[in-house]
Amino acid sequence: MKIKGIFKDGQIFWHILMFILILISVCPILFAFTGSVKTLEDLYNGGFFPREIIFDNFKRIAAAVPIVRITLNTFIIAACVTAFKVITSTLAAYAFVYFDFRGKQIIYFILISTIFIPFTVTMIPNYLTISKLGLVDKIFGVMLPQLADASGIFLIRQAMRAVPKPLTEIAHLDGISELRILKDIIIPVTRPAIISTGIIFFINSWNEYVWPTLILRSNENFTLSLAMQVFTDSEGGVEYTMTMAMAVITMILPIALYLIFQRYIMSTFASSGIKG
Repeated sequence: MKIKGIFKDGQIFWHILMFILILISVCPILFAFTGSVKTLEDLYNGGFFPREIIFDNFKRIAAAVPIVRITLNTFIIAACVTAFKVITSTLAAYAFVYFDFRGKQIIYFILISTIFIPFTVTMIPNYLTISKLGLVDKIFGVMLPQLADASGIFLIRQAMRAVPKPLTEIAHLDGISELRILKDIIIPVTRPAIISTGIIFFINSWNEYVWPTLILRSNENFTLSLAMQVFTDSEGGVEYTMTMAMAVITMILPIALYLIFQRYIMSTFASSGIKG
């Protein structure tokens, strides 16, 4: 019965199209995983699967760059940026939903409009600021301009708008402080949205390339995305198998986080448009 349902009303076309899109999305990832355990000769000879699985590429990476330090740098940057963005977004969203103050809608509009400003517009001012502060080639220089995010305010605000206001009004009548209302009432209800927003922040920060390229100089301060350029020399050639091994190392944690928390991410995006 299920097979017949697929062919009903032309649904077979959409299933085939979806399958093709999935293949297009997944094939580069699978190719990177298989290429990371191949020899360079095996990679050039073609074939999707390796004739012999080897792990020498990962050993060569560990010998070429301080991979543990680089991975730790990436994690520290992503974790700190995520923590600050989640905290600032949650506090700002709570203020925009439950506080009444003059110019609230205008301030919110200005904040949300910053989402549409291209990174290239703010890149030079941010770099000059970081340079004057003496934070070039320091991981804190990468983190500083990213401690708040308007998209996080938008997503968490949408989730908070779904919380019935009588809950907070009763708490106010009982003399409960705003921070306690936020901690004991609002955050438990909106936890899925906060978690999913945090995961999105973490993955974006983990994969960031352009801004760390401007700030970081030395190998020991590199992030994983920057470390891949060590094996991509335009003059000396590209170490494809080692580059793929670096890509695999870079992908493992974001993919694992997404697989664990995907239902929170999907539910947040699905519910973000319910209330405007």
